[in-house]
Amino acid sequence: MDKNFIKGQGAQRNEHNRFDRFSWEPEDEEPESLKVTFTEVFPKTIVNAVNSPDMRMDYSLNPYQGCEHGCSYCFARPTHEFWGYSAGVDFERKIMVKKNAPELLEKFFRKKGYMPKTISLSGNTDCYQPAERKFEITRKLLQLCLDYRHPVSILTKNALVLRDLDILKSLAEQDLVSVSFSIPTINEEIRRKMEPRTSSVNNKLKAIETLSQNGIPVGVMVAPVIPGLTSDESLPIVKAVADAGAKSFSYVIVRLNDTVEPVFVNWINAHFPDRAQKVLNLIRSMHGGNLGEKRFHERYKGEGNIAKLIRNTFALAERKYFADREMPVLNAENFTGTRAQQLRLF
Repeated sequence: MDKNFIKGQGAQRNEHNRFDRFSWEPEDEEPESLKVTFTEVFPKTIVNAVNSPDMRMDYSLNPYQGCEHGCSYCFARPTHEFWGYSAGVDFERKIMVKKNAPELLEKFFRKKGYMPKTISLSGNTDCYQPAERKFEITRKLLQLCLDYRHPVSILTKNALVLRDLDILKSLAEQDLVSVSFSIPTINEEIRRKMEPRTSSVNNKLKAIETLSQNGIPVGVMVAPVIPGLTSDESLPIVKAVADAGAKSFSYVIVRLNDTVEPVFVNWINAHFPDRAQKVLNLIRSMHGGNLGEKRFHERYKGEGNIAKLIRNTFALAERKYFADREMPVLNAENFTGTRAQQLRLF
């Protein structure tokens, strides 16, 4: 590993913004001198309809823009460029906070004619990233879901989710919540390099166990699978999360779209110089010679022999460890919003 590499983050520099006529970068600051800053933003809406044919969600909600977790492969990095920032260091250190998210969510629940469907927290950036300790926006959103009896799903890399165990238990008693953990590796040394500010492997597995023991259904996303780096862990990961009590799992092949590519290439060369080119070539072999892939369905599963081998390994893991398990369907029948109340009158 490059001895000059800065610990505790993925990106080491601010990559060029594709929309640079709108961007601003301080000329007198080096990345290592920058601290995490929080900026309040004021969106007019907070719930996003998801229309992608290969994503299993109806709505997403993100209380934060940018993420301190520092995953070099994060697909959300390029979204920071629309705000005039870089997908590199800025994405990890310039966090935008949507304090009015609970107010906007309640307004959404009260829309005339709204019929409830599960809202997914963290469709873009992690709702339990370190900023949540300070702002507690996610907790307020979950309380609203409980108050309105609205189904909600959570995707996170952070055991901070256990802080809200009281609300989650109440939601689960009414079949209103599910939690998914993103676990790309159970090798703690690799985890510290891949996602430096996420929870440790042990804490993630303990969180799955604690949630499961409290009646909260938990799934796992093995994401991303990086050939030549984490792909040999497929079976051990699935066994570990099954032992911890997870009810389901899925996986996603790594893809390095747009500005994610230079961030990841810089990262892999610094941390794993002995295998960097092998890893990059294996990724290319799964995406038609490219590091990225944007075609629906193909972007998550990849193509070619390596992708097929990974797919077959996870199919074996499912038969071996998850044959008799499945996630429950969340309940939208008891929603207390305006439209649901009107329907119950007939």
